[in-house]
Amino acid sequence: MTTRPKLVIGTRGSPLALAQAHEVRDRLIAAHSELAEPGSIDIRIFTTTGDAIQNRTLAEIGGKGLFTKELDEAMVAGTIDIAVHSMKDVATTLPPGIDLPCILEREDPRDAFICHKAKTLADLPPGAVVGTAGLRRAAQVLHRYPHLKVVPLRGNVQTRLNKLGDGVVDATLLAIAGLNRLGMSQHATDTLSVDTMLPAIAQGAIGVTCREDDLTCHHYLLPLIHGESSARVRCERAFLAALDGSCRTPIAGLAEVHGRDIVFRGMVLRPDGSEAVVVNHRGPLSNPVAIGEAAAADVRQQASSLLAEAVSAGKA
Repeated sequence: MTTRPKLVIGTRGSPLALAQAHEVRDRLIAAHSELAEPGSIDIRIFTTTGDAIQNRTLAEIGGKGLFTKELDEAMVAGTIDIAVHSMKDVATTLPPGIDLPCILEREDPRDAFICHKAKTLADLPPGAVVGTAGLRRAAQVLHRYPHLKVVPLRGNVQTRLNKLGDGVVDATLLAIAGLNRLGMSQHATDTLSVDTMLPAIAQGAIGVTCREDDLTCHHYLLPLIHGESSARVRCERAFLAALDGSCRTPIAGLAEVHGRDIVFRGMVLRPDGSEAVVVNHRGPLSNPVAIGEAAAADVRQQASSLLAEAVSAGKA
């Protein structure tokens, strides 16, 4: 009779997802001696709908939940105990019965510019083709550099780098955090400042979900929680949730800790980059959700027509 591992971790199968799952496994082993015993932890790989459909944009196939759906179902069924996610792929509303108790210490949230023809995004000539998977990056590129052409480019990090090398696009943008976790930071031609490219909500953060009633998993995950990173992610996700953000809505935001305060900057754009609204908010670190919600309220006041169009597109 096969003995079930003490803990089963669910993850997507991309190299980056596996690197993140292994990081969580290693941290759990370091924090709990009983999990260091051979066979105590098992990692199970799932192909999500978002992974399986590569010839259409996320906006076309249904949004962020498609990267977590199969993992959520396996967790509810008891097949896995916890699931490891890139937080920028996690919907703001979790399925019933699933909790998000753990955010690890956040990596660099910025974006990398990768190109063999120019040193910076600003150096690309008119008509140069930038490949990117998300509306958030595309809209910001077009907003700042309307002379460039943006095309969809999906796939994992290695796939996108290969397409760049094959000349499918002139440049691409990837999260610095992913490159760092894969040991591939040497591929970054330039690291974009947040003034040039405001990051995706929760970019660079790893989150771990489990069942709400699973007290054992909550106990295991407790030492892995990074309080400051958790506050930053909660602030950003509150902003996104208040705006009904989806993969059809170009929304960006970054919360940073300054002393006992959170300083948040958020942005909503038209998909074609023709208009953008930027808001800034500051408040106590002890109440990150209120800061994100207040910033979202500012957006609604400043850009009702822009927001209405973005949200309408997100719900289409």
